[in-house]
Amino acid sequence: MIGNYKYIVVGRGLMGAAAARHLARRVDGVAVIGPDEPTDRKHHTGVFGSHYDEGRITRTIDPDRDWALLAHRSIARYHEIERESGIGFYTPAGCLVVGPERGGVDDYVARTVAAAASLDIETSILSDDRLRERFPFFAFPSASEGVHEATAAGHVSPRNLVKAQSLAAERAGATVITDFAVSIRDTADGVCVETSDGACYRGEKVLLAAGGFSIAENLLPRPIDMKVHARTVAFYEISEAAAEAFGEMPALIAHDGDGRDSIYMLPPIRYPDGRLYLKIGGDPDDMVLGSEPELRSWFKGDGRESVQAHLTRIISRLVPSLEPISTSTASCVVSHTPSGYPMIGFTSSPRIAVLTGGCGTAAKSSDEIGRLGAELLIEGEIGDQGYATDFRPHFR
Repeated sequence: MIGNYKYIVVGRGLMGAAAARHLARRVDGVAVIGPDEPTDRKHHTGVFGSHYDEGRITRTIDPDRDWALLAHRSIARYHEIERESGIGFYTPAGCLVVGPERGGVDDYVARTVAAAASLDIETSILSDDRLRERFPFFAFPSASEGVHEATAAGHVSPRNLVKAQSLAAERAGATVITDFAVSIRDTADGVCVETSDGACYRGEKVLLAAGGFSIAENLLPRPIDMKVHARTVAFYEISEAAAEAFGEMPALIAHDGDGRDSIYMLPPIRYPDGRLYLKIGGDPDDMVLGSEPELRSWFKGDGRESVQAHLTRIISRLVPSLEPISTSTASCVVSHTPSGYPMIGFTSSPRIAVLTGGCGTAAKSSDEIGRLGAELLIEGEIGDQGYATDFRPHFR
């Protein structure tokens, strides 16, 4: 046994690092366990995170009010996190959501407008003509309609957000342990979190926030009911001149009627290699990863060629002037829950809780989700937070 803590967060991704910061600001004796990003992904033997990237869309506008509220509360604290850590991660480039115009069968835009209005979010509604006028580099299908959130929206660097949350948690008194858990055991005198080096860290309560890896064996009394889907993202390197031409490009969510060609896209972002990329994601089908070994193997690869071809077809149509210098892909995962919301609650043990299930839209909202996880450990329940869902976890 290495050390005793009041609360231990297992997982130092977007949700886990946020939970650790919120816990450390309220109580002493907090630890968060999770490795740093591997330097050699293809030969890495440990676990992975989905935050090893520079671009995730952030916005309040969403067709679901609970997700909109989670994002709205998180975005309001971005500057606070940047100030506490000294690490910048947020670029307010605005966000545009486009779908079939209202009045038809598809109600995606209508629900997005209603959710924004319920939270008093300032948006602009753009018709076909206005979309072409405001964003001439995009080519949307006819009879489209857009919802544009110009302020308090854009994109975040998930890599830097995790670094900022981790550093802020540490400055608030949390202990950061750069290893990964292989088991969580409820014992007579506390919960033992065993890490890959054989150490046992004991806590009064433990919060599992391991993303897709929450499905790994030996971490919970009963397996979590969550499907983890493989995802492929594509990158299109552009020149400095092209980036200037796309200078007014917002983060984009484009929804089509049947969902197959629905995508998200990030405006030009400079990556650690110094190059500028447009990033696009949106798998047309699902590939399920059912075990930890499958997850590790997937993260070591670069995704699926079939998805890259699909995304290239879409971006070529969506941004007709795009002339990429190079193209590349990367692997990621999305964790889907039965409710469509994160699962935040205790297991059969009153000392072991879960905080997982991003459902493909949680990066922007991760600080608020982490706050709810901290609330759960400290108060024993989330309580009334203004959400329609209760975030109840499901187990197999």
